[in-house]
Amino acid sequence: MCVMPIDRRSLLIGSLSGAAALSVPLSAYGIDAAQFGVRPGAPDDQSRALQRAIDQAARTRAPLILVPGVYRAGDLKLPDGVQILGVRGATRLVLTRGPSLLSSETGDHLTVSGLVLDGDGKPLPQTRGLVHLVASKSVRISECEFTRAGGNAITLERCEGQVTANSITGAADNAILCNDNFGVVVSSNIIRDSGNGGIRVWQSVKRHDGSVVADNTIEDTEARAGGTGENGNAINVFRAANVIVRNNIIRRAAFSAIRGNAAANIQIIGNNCALLRETALYSEFDFEGAVVANNVIDTAENGISVTNFNNGGRLATVHGNLVRNIGVQRPGTAPEDAGIGIGIEAETAVTGNVIENSAHIGIRAGWGPYLRNVTVNGNVVRNSAIGIAVSVAPKAGDAVISGNVIAGTQTGAIVAMEWAKIVSGDLTRDGATRYPQIAVDNNQTR
Repeated sequence: MCVMPIDRRSLLIGSLSGAAALSVPLSAYGIDAAQFGVRPGAPDDQSRALQRAIDQAARTRAPLILVPGVYRAGDLKLPDGVQILGVRGATRLVLTRGPSLLSSETGDHLTVSGLVLDGDGKPLPQTRGLVHLVASKSVRISECEFTRAGGNAITLERCEGQVTANSITGAADNAILCNDNFGVVVSSNIIRDSGNGGIRVWQSVKRHDGSVVADNTIEDTEARAGGTGENGNAINVFRAANVIVRNNIIRRAAFSAIRGNAAANIQIIGNNCALLRETALYSEFDFEGAVVANNVIDTAENGISVTNFNNGGRLATVHGNLVRNIGVQRPGTAPEDAGIGIGIEAETAVTGNVIENSAHIGIRAGWGPYLRNVTVNGNVVRNSAIGIAVSVAPKAGDAVISGNVIAGTQTGAIVAMEWAKIVSGDLTRDGATRYPQIAVDNNQTR
C-alpha cells in the first residue's frame, strides 16, 4: 500500500475545504422553508406557508429544512416522497387546527425527523394521531419528540416502515397506534404517561402482521377509558399474527406490560417488566402459538398467563423467565385469580423458569377442565403458598410435572385442584397415583 505523506500545504487546503463546506448556504443541502415565508417564532398560524414549502420539497425530492424556532400550524398534508428535517429539541411545531398536525394518505417514502411535535392538548378525533399516516410505504419517523397529543401521538394505518428513537410524553390516548400494518418496526422509543396505551399493534381481522416492537422504554401507562384489559397495557397485540416483542423495558402499567390477544405465533422475549397492576405478560383468547422466554418480571398481580383454551388459546412454550413478587391484588379481584407466577392450559411446555414470592401459586397447570398436554419441567419455585397446582377437575387432560425444585411452600409443593378447591395432599409425598392422567416424579422439595 502506498501512503501519501501529509505536509503543511495539504493540511491547509483540507482546512480551507472544510471551512468552505460549512459556509455553503443551507439551501445547498435542502429547501429552506424561509424561502416560502415560513418564519420561526411568528405568533400567527403558518400552515399555508408551510404547506407550500412541503409541496415544493415533495416535487423536487429535496429535504425541507426547518431551522430552530416555534412554528404554529395544523392539518399539514404530506405528499409522496417528502422529507421534513428539523434540529432535535429546537424545531417545534405546535398544533393550531385540524384533526392532525401532519397527515398523509397513500404518500410513500415519507420522512419526519428531528422535530418537536406539540399537540397543545387539543382534543383529536377518536383514533386520530398528531402524526396520522394511511396506506403509506417506506415511512420513517425518527428522533422526534411528541408532547401533549390530545389523542394518539402517532397513528399508522395500512403502512410499512419504521418508528424509531422518538420520545413520546403525555399522549391522551395511545403513544403509537398501528392498525392493519405490514411489518412495521417500532424500536428504541421512550414513551411515558400515555392515557390508555403505549404501543398497540392491531389488525381488524386475524391475519399476518409481522411487526417488531423492540428496545423501547415504556413507563406509566394508564387506562383512563376504563375497561377490563383493552386499555392500560404498555404493549398490546390484537389479532396480529407473527409479531415479535423483545427487549423492552416496561414499568408501571394499569394492566399488563405486554398483552397478546388472539395473536398467533407471538414471541415475547427478553423484556424487563416491573410494577404492573394486573398480569404482567399475557397470551390470551383464540391464539395458536406463543413463545414467552427470558423475561424478567418483578411485582405484578400475576406473572405470566397463557390462557383461554376454552376460546381456542393453545400451543406455547414458557421458558427461562424470572418471575418474582407476585400478588399485588387489585380491588375486586377474586383471591384465586391473583398471586399466580405462571399459569398455562393447553399444549404448553413450562421449562427452566425461576419463580419466587408468589402469594398464591408458583405454577398453575390448568383451570377446571381446561388442561391438555402440558409439561412442567426443570423449574425452581420458592416461597409460594402452593408450589405447583394441577387441575384434576372432570374432563381435565394430562400433565407431566417432573424435575422441579420447590422450596418454602406453606400449603404444599404440588397439589391437585378442582377449580379453586384443593382436593389432595402434597403429591410429591403420596396420592399421585389417584390421578393416572398426571405424572409427578423426580421433584425436589424443601
